[in-house]
Amino acid sequence: MEKPNTNVSLKMEANIVVMGTESVGKSALTVRLLTRRFIGEYGDIESIYSRNFTLDAREVTLNIWDSPYSEDLSVEASLFHKKVRWADGYVLVYSICDRASFNAISRLIQSIKSTKDYLSADKAPIVVVGNKRDLHHRRTVLSEEGRLLALNTDSLFYEVSAAENYHSVLTVFHGLVDRMKDARLAVKRPLRFKGIVKSMSAVFARRRTDSL
Repeated sequence: MEKPNTNVSLKMEANIVVMGTESVGKSALTVRLLTRRFIGEYGDIESIYSRNFTLDAREVTLNIWDSPYSEDLSVEASLFHKKVRWADGYVLVYSICDRASFNAISRLIQSIKSTKDYLSADKAPIVVVGNKRDLHHRRTVLSEEGRLLALNTDSLFYEVSAAENYHSVLTVFHGLVDRMKDARLAVKRPLRFKGIVKSMSAVFARRRTDSL
């Protein structure tokens, strides 16, 4: 009797918002994931990308919204709420060389949780990312501070250099996929695709530099 095939890959589709203040490397992180290449300068752009990956024998489609930041979330409350409710997971990026960018992450986490109306039993799929690890000589935020923030907010934490290492960036999104998978099982609902616009061409029209 022929045995059933147990190696069939499961499919998963999810929406991710990448947030953080200006010049922390949000776009560099996103494009490093999508293309394995580092592009150091982007300007103030907002794009949504879609890309398929294979993670742990699972076919994963990630729809990633690379989002500019507003200091006053109330000014663009409607758009902020739209982003938060659209997303299944969140990558919150700060620069280890910029304490203000780190302080902004704590405010973003609280805003996301209150907007998304997470119950106390649920784990919001959030990853806190300290970028520009290669510029450790200019560090103003200790690794321990990032870990403590993640611990206190039930988030994941990674320190990476989008400029130097593709695999550390992949690990960030891999960790988030695992967290989103756990959240989906907890509420017993599938992650869904909610309409996407691909805009990869804009990325490669930007000037490429070797610096962050």
